Amino acid sequence: MKDDQFITSLPINLPLIPGEEIKTKAKGLLKYLGPAFIVSVAYMDPGNFGTNISGGSQFGYNLLWVILWSNLMAIFVQILSAKVGIATGVSLPVHCGNVFSRGVNWFLWTIATLAAMATDLAEFLGGVLGFYLLFNIPLVWSAILTGFITYFICHMQKYGQQIVERIITTMVAVISISYIWEMFMSSPEWGQVAYHVAVPMLTADSLLVAVGMLGATVMPHVIYLHSHLVQNRRTNDENDCVHHLKMAKIDVFVAMNMAFIVNAAMVIVSAAIFKGNGLTVDSIEAAYMTLQPLMGNMAAGAFGLALLASGLSSSTVGTMAGEVILNGFVGFDIPISIRRLITMLPGMAIILAGINPMSALVTSQVVLSFALPGAIIPLLLISNKKEIMGRFKNSTITNVLGWIIICMILTLNAVLLYLIFSGQA
Repeated sequence: MKDDQFITSLPINLPLIPGEEIKTKAKGLLKYLGPAFIVSVAYMDPGNFGTNISGGSQFGYNLLWVILWSNLMAIFVQILSAKVGIATGVSLPVHCGNVFSRGVNWFLWTIATLAAMATDLAEFLGGVLGFYLLFNIPLVWSAILTGFITYFICHMQKYGQQIVERIITTMVAVISISYIWEMFMSSPEWGQVAYHVAVPMLTADSLLVAVGMLGATVMPHVIYLHSHLVQNRRTNDENDCVHHLKMAKIDVFVAMNMAFIVNAAMVIVSAAIFKGNGLTVDSIEAAYMTLQPLMGNMAAGAFGLALLASGLSSSTVGTMAGEVILNGFVGFDIPISIRRLITMLPGMAIILAGINPMSALVTSQVVLSFALPGAIIPLLLISNKKEIMGRFKNSTITNVLGWIIICMILTLNAVLLYLIFSGQA
């Protein structure tokens, strides 16, 4: 048999050897990784720094279970948001505009816009504090620098969403490496860590901090944003959408669990270093200043670097979410540059007005508590409509779990607000 006859007689689809098969599957997965890593930044933003540091320094390892439960809720909600975008090719704010009445949409648009501004305020202030603590740059100049870098990263979307994904993922890596290194350097009691991750423990004294840690976890702006981000990889083929959703679930699982590790590390470091030395630390600046004498300049520098990366990346994500929100619900056609400026202005105004950044952070979290139902309830209603979702419509189990989670979050947020307004917080 001639060589060319032998070649043409071979089967067309030769099986891949194990190494090549793994490499092919890895490349296929990497194609879909990215959107959830952008979203995960909201779960390790400066607001999380504050609550986790406070929880660890006051109650040691006792509230680690709250981080785990919060993470499970976040995975569920973000997968649901991704599913809406993949199944329909339309973001959640645009769906709301098509499904609900104009009056309802004006209401949803108002609270979503306030949420985007409040979120961006907290995250913007985190970047400002990062520059201030690390480089001793005055707050006003830190604010200008943070605004410039945030705007620049958002502008990079012009060259493709993947560029922004790489920038954000790099910052997430900086946050993760910094805090994981600090966690091992702090020499925690690993037996206590494992016990309190698995076993819920709550006292009257720790209720407020626990509610704050759980109630502020599922952020409304990234629920809207995730349904938009996944469309970059979407096709109109239904079978491909099924595969896309499977990959998106892996994306969410990996990114959210990375956020879980970082948040747990924040509590563990605070418990081991601050609580272990009998210190109660209730602010980001105090944590930075206290780490220097206890663990050295390198540890304090790693904390400041993680805070800066968190502030810049989460501020960018908050601004991106603001763009999506401002373009949905009531159909406003606002130029993208104006949308970016609108969501960044409150943070800049706070600094220029000389208002205490930490007080502004607390106020922003109260606003987010009110805004959260405006994102989760429409998400669950729309993802359960057969005429919109088709074969991707929610199952009964998904609906039951969704409403249980909503009731838990709303109840905890209500408790938090009651404690704040009754003067007990």
